[in-house]
Amino acid sequence: MKAIVYSLLASAMLFTSCAKDNVDPPKSRLTGRVVYQDQAVGVRSFGSTNLGSNASMLELWQRGFGLFTKIPVFVDQDGTFSAELFNGDYKLVRSRGNGPWVDNTDSISVNVKGNTVVDVPVQPYFTFSNASIQKNGSTVTATCTVAKTATRNIDRVVLFISRTAIVDATNNLARSEKSGADVADLSKPLTFSLAVPTSIKGPVYARLGVRASGAGEYLYTPVQKLE
Repeated sequence: MKAIVYSLLASAMLFTSCAKDNVDPPKSRLTGRVVYQDQAVGVRSFGSTNLGSNASMLELWQRGFGLFTKIPVFVDQDGTFSAELFNGDYKLVRSRGNGPWVDNTDSISVNVKGNTVVDVPVQPYFTFSNASIQKNGSTVTATCTVAKTATRNIDRVVLFISRTAIVDATNNLARSEKSGADVADLSKPLTFSLAVPTSIKGPVYARLGVRASGAGEYLYTPVQKLE
């Protein structure tokens, strides 16, 4: 699922300034990924909340239409994003306090002309390595190592499972978690075990998440489908 956000604000302003003209809808597409060390960063899907409330979000800003208003661009759970826009020059901004990464107020200049691709670098508070999730009978087990990349402590690390491919802190049927006190020594691998709810009759979807203290969002591993 791709998160496609239409530039309604820019479109409305263009219609206002050219009320008597026929204006085509935006046809150019900006796509990209939120990345750390060239790897996409897993987040909570905007589709698991009402209108993307508190989900990881980027902002596009464009001058020259009388108003200077943000165009929200929500990041999908695999770290990708997509927006349909008019050609032009935009400023892309990482929303403050709106992701599992360190705030960065620097804007990225983007010239949209036809299909345009841009990666947005971030610095997560924590990262996963050697993550493995498996299902054996009615039990899901997971192992991982968590590394600290910024000056915050861990709030918790969680294994989430669901019956759908959208899996996160707000969309799951079961979870196994460890608090920050349980993972004080990050040199040791973490292990999780979780019974599959009887309400799940088919495949199980699972992923791991880590949240920093004071952060509103988890960083996630890719979703895995377990038969």
